[in-house]
Amino acid sequence: MKACNSRTVIITGSGGGLGRAYALALAAEGANVVVNDIRADAAAAVVDEILTQGGQAIANSDDITRMDTATNIVDAALEAFGEVHVLINNAGVLADRMFISLSEADWDKVMQVHLKGHFCLANILGRRWRDLAKAGQPVDARIINTSSGAGLQGSIGQSNYSAAKGGIASLTLVQAAELGRYGVTVNALAPAARTSMTQSAMPDVVKKPEDGSFDLWAPENVAPLVVWLSSSESKHISGQILESQGGRISLCDGWRTGLTVDHGKRWEISEVGYAVDQLIGKAPAAQKVWGS
Repeated sequence: MKACNSRTVIITGSGGGLGRAYALALAAEGANVVVNDIRADAAAAVVDEILTQGGQAIANSDDITRMDTATNIVDAALEAFGEVHVLINNAGVLADRMFISLSEADWDKVMQVHLKGHFCLANILGRRWRDLAKAGQPVDARIINTSSGAGLQGSIGQSNYSAAKGGIASLTLVQAAELGRYGVTVNALAPAARTSMTQSAMPDVVKKPEDGSFDLWAPENVAPLVVWLSSSESKHISGQILESQGGRISLCDGWRTGLTVDHGKRWEISEVGYAVDQLIGKAPAAQKVWGS
């Protein structure tokens, strides 16, 4: 049996790049796919590919950053396929500048697409899945968010993007803790692949090799992990952040309380610096900020 047979999946930003790769792979594994992209022609082109290959899909270009238009996406999926089982929050945008050169518009645009875009559909579907579970109907649902190495380690020139992607990682943890009781798992990916965003930010790094060697940056490399996370086989995995590039899958080691010194009483200001220096000296070094 195919991995996602008859499961309906909404994928945002799936008119190209990673989202397109996910859509094609999921359709090949039996999923009904809602290809959402603000570029209506790009969404329609991916749907045509899926239909040509014998899959099931519809195109949608509604705005993911507003509750009313996000509701239209869910309604379209329900009308076409009867139910929604998986949400893949993939859409993104960049407005790269050094922090002190950022405009308010640069900040707001990135927060709107990434953070608000991750909120709207997940909130609408989360309430639907909760109500189904409370009504006694079995729910086996997935939310797959998209973080980034920039959100996990930071990235010079991308403070807005890093802050949004770090927020998505934290959001994932809370969603997983709150929604598990309703049969919903929530995980996040930090994928490294060739997309319109990475091609604009670092074109020489992500270009396809000309010698026919393994293409580390091909978005299709991330798709098998996404298909598995979308399937019923992954129901025991939730609250995890997974990095993926090429043939590599890494489990991210998140924030946790680390080395501690307990003075047993209030610190004197003159004592604090030594204590903090000792802790930092004993702790494992953090990964460097990208670009540093």
